[in-house]
Amino acid sequence: MSDRPLAARWRELTRRHRVALIPYLTAGYPTNRASLEALHMVVEAGADFVELGVPFSDPLADGPTIQRASLALLRQARLGVPVIAFSYLNPLLAYGLERFAGDAAAAGVAGVLVTDLPAGEDPEVETTLRAAGLAVIRLVAPTSTVTRLEPLVRGAEGFLYLIARLGVTGPRTVVGDELAATIARVRAATTLPIAVGFGIAGAAQARAVARLADGVVVGSALVERLGQGLEPARELMQELREALSSCP
Repeated sequence: MSDRPLAARWRELTRRHRVALIPYLTAGYPTNRASLEALHMVVEAGADFVELGVPFSDPLADGPTIQRASLALLRQARLGVPVIAFSYLNPLLAYGLERFAGDAAAAGVAGVLVTDLPAGEDPEVETTLRAAGLAVIRLVAPTSTVTRLEPLVRGAEGFLYLIARLGVTGPRTVVGDELAATIARVRAATTLPIAVGFGIAGAAQARAVARLADGVVVGSALVERLGQGLEPARELMQELREALSSCP
């Protein structure tokens, strides 16, 4: 199965009663060297998975260049945790879908989350990714109805990425009864682990989400810290890991 590295890690986390910490980093930010250092830092600080974002780029511009640089970064990093490529359909098509799938797998990518590809809308894309051994990870919106969840979770692999709130990413999520109800609705539709992201900025939010979900994704807050330097980003990672480790 294409989600073997991800499934194995989730089994290990379940056995250890550990909530997954999933940092998101943007490939090449703030520089290639700093990006490589950040990849190693988040693993050392307790990341269980790493999401590596490939920024959107029009296929007539530098999409393939960004993709090549991102995969080269992963090959150089040789991380000891599963990596999820977080990108958009245009860059993948610009690179060449089969070529991307093969190169991503060779670079150590375990799964791919194509944020603007609705579940089941392009079976050929998903088939190509799976054929290279890459898990197809799907986003779940908080507005997803029970009717929509059924086809969305069908064929999903690795885990489900539940968006904590509507809108763009950024540290503004409030954890409350609505999120708890959404997670319960998703759990009723799948046995896959559920990771929650979008807007989780600090330890208190991470701890609150960890009481409900299997994993916590932190992106914007970490990228903002990284813009200040590696040590501020490391401090946030350590705070997050401690918060998740202290969850009952």
